Amino acid sequence: MAAKVPLLKLNNGKTIPQLGLGTWKSRPNEVTQAVKDAIDIGYRHIDCAFVYGNEKEVGKAITQKIADGTVKRDDLFITSKLWNTFHRPDLVRGALKQTLKNLNLQYLDLYLIHCPQAYKEDGSIFPENESGKIIFSDVDYVDTWKAMEPLVGEGLVKSLGISNFNSKQVKRLLEHATVKPVVNQVECHPYLTQVRLKEFCESHGILITAYSPLGSPDRPWAQPGDPHLLDDPKLKAIADKIGKTVAQVLIRYQIDRGNIVIPKSVAKSRIASNFDVFDFKLSAEDIKLINSFNCNERFMPMKTSLGHKYHPFENDEF
Repeated sequence: MAAKVPLLKLNNGKTIPQLGLGTWKSRPNEVTQAVKDAIDIGYRHIDCAFVYGNEKEVGKAITQKIADGTVKRDDLFITSKLWNTFHRPDLVRGALKQTLKNLNLQYLDLYLIHCPQAYKEDGSIFPENESGKIIFSDVDYVDTWKAMEPLVGEGLVKSLGISNFNSKQVKRLLEHATVKPVVNQVECHPYLTQVRLKEFCESHGILITAYSPLGSPDRPWAQPGDPHLLDDPKLKAIADKIGKTVAQVLIRYQIDRGNIVIPKSVAKSRIASNFDVFDFKLSAEDIKLINSFNCNERFMPMKTSLGHKYHPFENDEF
């Protein structure tokens, strides 16, 4: 089953499975079984992050599936992310070591800066003042990146990347980097197609990983009346025409555009359905139509860090 997932070549010559399992919002008591199910179904790419609070449970699943002979470590592509409170250069190595301990791994295939904006160090992962506002740190993400680069030479990570960076931030990072980021992981779906950012990143050899490709309907801050991708009648019409679900069309949309895509689920049936996207392709006309749905709708606007000097979305940047 895993062999059917295309491998995309990264700018350092390594490869990444184009479809992976997202684990954001997957509860610790559910994610172990979800990851085991995903590996059994054929997923080989698992996307994690320290801030998700479930790395130990993901690691338990990986350990069990290696131990029972389903996969070898080299068969898997494991991504995790450096959280905002660990941007200070002296904290980067320790944060990675904690993630490796959590996941029970000797190395990561990909380590990302989770966001360009840093938060106050040495306390809560969401440090707040008396008014409930996030307390920022002024650490420069370029300095954070420079602290991450040696981790590659040491074999602790195979590749480095970024997440939630806008084009100006990507450009600035590239001016200082000696190890080039291989991906920029960003929110991407038909209401936020990221066409300009994709073109910019790919012109520099950086692939896009699409998170929340289904619109993240279970996001905690969703309000009644908010747009709901999975209920969009235009997308339903395309799915009905093809004989697939809307979710499968949304995943295939990213694959056919050349993006990496990491849909999240903990239900075995949906994990399997999300994997069943390799027996069809969207037509050029369908992709053009879906692209026309773009309205720059962010389901992940990062409102808690508005006002940070490195907030990526505040000035209508792409």
